[in-house]
Amino acid sequence: MATLSTTIIENITLNGDKTRLVNSKDITGINNILRRVVKLPASQNTTLATFQTSENTADGALDLEDTRYIRITNLSAGETVTLSLQVAANEDGSANTSASILLDAGKSFMLGTVHDAISVDDSGATVVTGLTDLESIIAVCGSTEVSLEVFVATL
Repeated sequence: MATLSTTIIENITLNGDKTRLVNSKDITGINNILRRVVKLPASQNTTLATFQTSENTADGALDLEDTRYIRITNLSAGETVTLSLQVAANEDGSANTSASILLDAGKSFMLGTVHDAISVDDSGATVVTGLTDLESIIAVCGSTEVSLEVFVATL
């Protein structure tokens, strides 16, 4: 077992006032990591990671209850990427809703866990507290190929 240490540092000088924020987190018990650079073909959906109740449930699946850290970084200098978070609202391992977010060039998306960690409700703009499982993360870029770095740590 290993400990994954993460640190986010934010520095800014605004109107002569310097601010430095440092947030660190140690995640213990890590036994597996997935690290790869994925080249997204132009205008094509690409599955970055799939999460199931067991690794043997689907090809290449990560155990959703053991997942502790996800980071996806857009390595492009100028192209954006859309990340589609595929949600298993029925917690049956099959995605039946999704939420999409834009990942700007050079930016990262991070998530701590996928089990009981997300929900989507299109019936109203209300806070949803009944969370379900993330089934997978799919990425798509525009007309230019983009590379993403994917890093996942599990127990």
